[in-house]
Amino acid sequence: MPRARPLRESSGKEPNSRHSKRAASFDDSPSARRSSGNSEESPTKRIKLDHQPAPIPSSSINNMYNFAKPNHVDLTNGNGPAVMTKVQKPSFTMAKPVGTANETGPRKIVVKNFRKTPRSDPEKYTNGVSAQLDASLSAILADEKLPHSNEELYRGVENLCRQGRAPQLYKSLREKCHEGIKTYIEKPLLAQASTLDDAAMLGAVMGAWETWNSRLKTIRSIYFFLDRSYLLNSPSLPSIEEMGTNEFRDIIFLPQPLRLRILNGVCGLVAADRETQYNEKRRDVLRKAIKMFHALSVYTSSFEPEFLARSSSYFSSWSDQKAESLDLAQYIDESVKLIEDELERCSSLGLDSTTQKTIETYLLDLLVDQEDRQKKLLETKGVSQLLKEDKEDTLRRLYSLLDWRESTNLSEQLRVPFEAYISEYGSDIIFDEAREHEMVPRLLAFKSKLDLVWKKCFREHEGLGHSLREAFEAFINKSKRSTMTWGTDNPKPGEMIAKYVNLILEGRMKVSPGHASATKADNNEDVDMASEDEDAEITKQLDQVLELFRFLHGKAVFEAFYKKALAKRLLLNRSASADAEKSMLTRLASECGAGFTHNLEQMFKDMELAREEVKSYNLMLDEREKRPDIDLTVSVLSSSAWPSYPEISLNIPRNVQQAATLFEEHYKQRHSGRKLEWKHSQAHCQLKAVLPKGVKEFVVSSLQAVILLLFSNPSSNDELSYVQIQAETGLDDIQLKRTLQSLACGQYRVLRKNPKGKEVNTDDTFLVNANFSHPKYRIKINNIQAQETKEENKETHERVAADRHFETQAAIVRIMKGRKTITHANLVVEVINATKSRGVLDQADIKSNIEKLIDKDYMEREERDDGLNVYCYVA
Repeated sequence: MPRARPLRESSGKEPNSRHSKRAASFDDSPSARRSSGNSEESPTKRIKLDHQPAPIPSSSINNMYNFAKPNHVDLTNGNGPAVMTKVQKPSFTMAKPVGTANETGPRKIVVKNFRKTPRSDPEKYTNGVSAQLDASLSAILADEKLPHSNEELYRGVENLCRQGRAPQLYKSLREKCHEGIKTYIEKPLLAQASTLDDAAMLGAVMGAWETWNSRLKTIRSIYFFLDRSYLLNSPSLPSIEEMGTNEFRDIIFLPQPLRLRILNGVCGLVAADRETQYNEKRRDVLRKAIKMFHALSVYTSSFEPEFLARSSSYFSSWSDQKAESLDLAQYIDESVKLIEDELERCSSLGLDSTTQKTIETYLLDLLVDQEDRQKKLLETKGVSQLLKEDKEDTLRRLYSLLDWRESTNLSEQLRVPFEAYISEYGSDIIFDEAREHEMVPRLLAFKSKLDLVWKKCFREHEGLGHSLREAFEAFINKSKRSTMTWGTDNPKPGEMIAKYVNLILEGRMKVSPGHASATKADNNEDVDMASEDEDAEITKQLDQVLELFRFLHGKAVFEAFYKKALAKRLLLNRSASADAEKSMLTRLASECGAGFTHNLEQMFKDMELAREEVKSYNLMLDEREKRPDIDLTVSVLSSSAWPSYPEISLNIPRNVQQAATLFEEHYKQRHSGRKLEWKHSQAHCQLKAVLPKGVKEFVVSSLQAVILLLFSNPSSNDELSYVQIQAETGLDDIQLKRTLQSLACGQYRVLRKNPKGKEVNTDDTFLVNANFSHPKYRIKINNIQAQETKEENKETHERVAADRHFETQAAIVRIMKGRKTITHANLVVEVINATKSRGVLDQADIKSNIEKLIDKDYMEREERDDGLNVYCYVA
């Protein structure tokens, strides 16, 4: 027994002090024994143990050497060290008391009650664990209570796997699962198969599938160690989950009877979903069935082919039935709804993208791409009807159908019916005699509608945009010899656009509601706001009408009528805004060039010069200090820039004639060699009338003024006959009747006609209307002067047609002078190209002008042996 070292004593402390204690150690070396015998050799004072220490209690020794261990079983088959099956508590005794002074030899420790533990039988343990697992599997498959805890079963699986029995364990598990599916799932399903329909059978299978998944989850939790150790490292063997799924597929789904019933059930539910309203419960069953097919790996091999085949058959019969029974609008709406519903169903049920793409392909093939379906969708009559009825939603769906496949480019084929509709409807507008005064507003509304359809319904398709512009340009330049154009081939839209612009610049177009309401926003600035809004509205309307103007090929008709309207606005001072007039002139110059607006600009310059002339005339009168009894304002116009006006015989009053003669003398003194021609038909006057019910100031034309002055001398009760008035004024019947009608039958009836009526006859008599009254002091009665007569309209059209012929003949002469000889076909082509900027000519008109030039000896015709007509220029 080794001897214990004496404890060291620190100075000033008790030997048994807590701070002076040191742990004792055993040292059996000779040096230790010598050291204990010679204590005085140590530098530290040592205490000699001259008494026997108190014995250590046995309980303390037992606690010191008591190392508690959990229960263990020897699974090493006797090859490893023995393991105690029960915790042993060894006891320690000493042969002699420790620490005696007379000890000389080593001490010996004896451990008592230390005996070998008997080892358990491994085979017996394995069989016991296997029995527990088999009993538990049977309980799980039979949906019974487990006889053992999950933890105990898991430990058993782990111990078997660690002993190398994993292959046998996996084989037993697989066989047990196979047997359980056959007994507890397949057998009940087969028993129900004869009594349930396909949908109910599908529900039973789905319930069995959910039950099996629940049981398989419990099995996997018990055999988790097997799954994550042995099976994870065995690529050829499926996991427990895969094994269970494969067993269910091989036993339940793959055999013919149940497989057909399952597929029929799913396809039947899909068919019911197509034919009836949405049902969430049915959708939920279908989603679970699709998930089951994916889990069983039978989606692509079994479900998808059957589903696609039945869907194709359904789509084919649906398409044939709807195409025959529905019109175009209904067919389009139903087709788009079918496609959207099918794609939504595929997404909702969780079908694969390949299935969804195939369904989409089937639908487009049957509903759109078939030849007879394309004819129905692109039928001109049907598409035109949709456009006429403004069915924007249906048109949007039609374009979506045609543009669904970019590769087919079917949307491009929509150009033909689109152009046909534009040409047909537009031609009806421009050739509608009854509503010719509404032509431009209708054209603007039509153009706005087409732009809206192109943007919203056709998604700004480039090709359809070109079709819109080309078709619009084609019909707006159509011409037809009719009473609307007095037998000429002048396009009517040019005239009506010019008149519409005249209404805008005169301020006679209605302000849009938005601008009208804006002017009332602030009462303190009503006038300024109204002026700004009016200018903005005029600018907006001019922009709109210029869109139509750009489509015109020949601007000659527009130019002629615009010039006449501009002349009346300038002479009668009827322009709503001088800025708007200049803005329109700038727009025309940018669209047609400076040559087009040269005469128009000259008209504005003449008005400026005329104001200078009147100013000079008034200065001359001031210098003479002798003014006529009337104020005369004269506008001197250059005949080359202004429209020509017919001569009208009129006996003007003497005082007016004297003032006119005085101005003419003054003008000739300033400009020698010039000749003035008085156009009394374009003059207007201001007359002050003293009537029984008040004093009024009338703004009238010169013709109206001459007639009213006839009633200034006699009393109001005296009558003048039609013949007397004609003799005094010198007017012809047309002008006289028109003027008397405006005074006696119009809105402001200053004269009274006997007998009453809307027409003026030669036997009528006239007198002053003593009952005339009006709230305004100043009244304009000269509106008739601003209106165009039928004779003036006819004259303008005939002059434009004549100018067109002269231009054509001049082009022919220029071409012949350069070519000398040319065939008839080549000459016609070159004349069309030379005059296309002024409008496309008809070949019959070109031929007639060629004949006129031949008659005038500008050219001659030669007939060759080959039958060609050749023209030769005559120098």
